[in-house]
Amino acid sequence: MKTADVIVVGAGPVGLFLAGELRLGGADVVVYDRLPAPSGESRALGFNRRAAETLGARGVLDRLGEFRWGPMGHFGGVRFDLGMLDEDHSGVLGLSQARTEDALAGRLADLGVPVLRGRDVTGLRETPDGVVVAYDGPDGPGEETASYVVGCDGADSTVRALAGIAAPGWEATRGMYTAEVTGVALRPRPIGERLPGGCMVVCTPVGPGRLRIVVHDPSLPARPAPGALTFAEVAAAWQRLTGESLDGAEPQWVWATGNSSALAEEFRRGRVLLAGDAAHEIPPLAAWGLSAGLQDAANLGWKLAATVRGWAPEGLLDTYHAERHPVGAELLRNARAAQKVYLGDDAMDPIREVMGELLAHKDAAEQAAGIVSGLGIRYAFGGGDHPLLGLRMPPHRELTLADGTVARVGDLLRSGRGLLVTTGDGAEAALAEGLADRVDVLAGTWVAAPDAAPSPALDAVLVRPDGYVAWTSPGSTEGLAEALGRWFGTARVPQPAGR
Repeated sequence: MKTADVIVVGAGPVGLFLAGELRLGGADVVVYDRLPAPSGESRALGFNRRAAETLGARGVLDRLGEFRWGPMGHFGGVRFDLGMLDEDHSGVLGLSQARTEDALAGRLADLGVPVLRGRDVTGLRETPDGVVVAYDGPDGPGEETASYVVGCDGADSTVRALAGIAAPGWEATRGMYTAEVTGVALRPRPIGERLPGGCMVVCTPVGPGRLRIVVHDPSLPARPAPGALTFAEVAAAWQRLTGESLDGAEPQWVWATGNSSALAEEFRRGRVLLAGDAAHEIPPLAAWGLSAGLQDAANLGWKLAATVRGWAPEGLLDTYHAERHPVGAELLRNARAAQKVYLGDDAMDPIREVMGELLAHKDAAEQAAGIVSGLGIRYAFGGGDHPLLGLRMPPHRELTLADGTVARVGDLLRSGRGLLVTTGDGAEAALAEGLADRVDVLAGTWVAAPDAAPSPALDAVLVRPDGYVAWTSPGSTEGLAEALGRWFGTARVPQPAGR
């Protein structure tokens, strides 16, 4: 007997956000996590601009309270000025992962999605119409069946291993120590302070009286034993590199890891899918992995919900791998490049100097900012020459509706449905009749931003639930009817009374 449409394994930020997206799309979903309670650890301190936009479109940013945006960009520690760009690429900085998880868990509670803790997945068995998930839980072993299972369970993903999905990559070559501490005052080094011999230390405030410290040192173990690190080892390494004592500091948690990286060969195998670190493991670097994982969830959630609800057009679920696997491959390449620049020894200084000169130019800075912020991601959505096609629709674009109210595009995506905006005679709206459960249709006029360069004509635009532009008029070579069918399936035809 099926107990849920989808079982999401892993209650980190990616799994929690994905579960919310699935529920918003009408799927019955449950989350498993092997831990009996949230760890409270904050491996990532924030997320990039695109992830922030996505969370904002679903109201999650409003749940986070106060946080700060980063006005300065960097690639591998080589800084560039985001202020020279036409669009804001700044990300969220110094925000603990624990706060992000709390906000996402609150959203899930409001949506009525259960998070079952203390459930450690031990087996997967695919059937013709579902997946049987075996687990060890607080009350002993058990089994439940779902239509699909998504592994959001980290770089050492149990789901990936049980599904037999290979994840080739690069072995670790160096290690790092991380700790969060209270009770001590240290000089902030938020981007990192480079030291001789390819060493670096990082110190980031993450709350009142709380600091996150990181030690990068080629002499640290590249493949540390899980759970073996002590705070005394972190303190000794910190003092050796900085001369600063951590005597009197109270450790909140410690973590040792290496710099291994890997990419799953398949993000979908049958009824098993992967997202986040389970799909693409990268070394800890400026929350790139978390940011990409949240975008995996945004891309997958509506497609999988459409599939289990029965309206997905043929092949829609396969576009998850087709779109996100190349992004994962680029993520690994970019992260490995940034790590070389970031942690390389003095021999990398000429490269850093040349990069700094290049990134002083707007075009080069925009390319680097697009990588770091996630705003440079473009999906292949058929033919067309509109500059927005395949990119995310800027959520700050404003529309004056027929009743005179002004709405932001980001707020118009709160429903989790697609969005069709028309500014003409409404002929496009007629093509979306019968898709009201999947596409919101709005008419209005675009608000011109003060002091902004003129935008390309956009008489009508179709935006997917994940915020990406799937069709424009003018600009797209395919018709709106084809685009609607490609992404939102066949319209429901009302049946006459009595039939």
